[in-house]
Amino acid sequence: MEKVIAALWAPDGEPREAFGARVLATLPDALIAAGARRLRLNLRDAAVRPGDGLVQRWQDPQPAAIAQFWLPSANARFRAGIDAALAAHGARFALWLVAESTIIANVAHPVEPGARTWGWSQASFITFRPDIPRGQAIAHWHGHHTRVAIETQSNFEYVQNLIVRPLTDDAPAYDAFVEECFPLEALTVPDVFFDAVGNGEKFAANLAAMMDSCQAFIDFARVDIIPTSQFDLAYRDGAYRDGCGG
Repeated sequence: MEKVIAALWAPDGEPREAFGARVLATLPDALIAAGARRLRLNLRDAAVRPGDGLVQRWQDPQPAAIAQFWLPSANARFRAGIDAALAAHGARFALWLVAESTIIANVAHPVEPGARTWGWSQASFITFRPDIPRGQAIAHWHGHHTRVAIETQSNFEYVQNLIVRPLTDDAPAYDAFVEECFPLEALTVPDVFFDAVGNGEKFAANLAAMMDSCQAFIDFARVDIIPTSQFDLAYRDGAYRDGCGG
């Protein structure tokens, strides 16, 4: 099985909330019928609009929805149904093949079938600094930054996806896709985000540690960081039950 990340752009003039509702209503059936499994959607809906100040932008416009799923093969020869389903739902889509690493599985807030996941999900498309070798960036990310992200934030789910290769010709040249889930209050309260409520010294230390670590390997001119609502649809697979869907 291979994991695929799909970014979808809303048609001009369609509000992102309306686009997200349409995607949620009809895209899962289409993708599952085409062979997708362990499906997850990340949508920019009204629930996360208070977090618009957290957006970091490279692409203009940014994706309005993200689909994550697994296929027996992501080879284009076997992907026609997937591509057709995505094309029918948005103005544009892009696909990447990724290698997934679940650092923190969501066991704290179990997903209810068909319901929005508790809290919110920070969906981060990141690019490594061009002035350091890719291997060095990955080594820092996996060897140092992973610990920092665990120790300095209130994340209850943390999944790293290293991009292996783009699957569509016009896919932006990201190096990784990261998903982290936080309490809803972390959308607007920084000391909740950095797990330091009521402790200014801890907040300052956690923020500094995170920024120092990010700057060591991320090209901040080429990132798209988007607050989303997560809808984990792995329950649609029937036998698949691991509590995190990826």
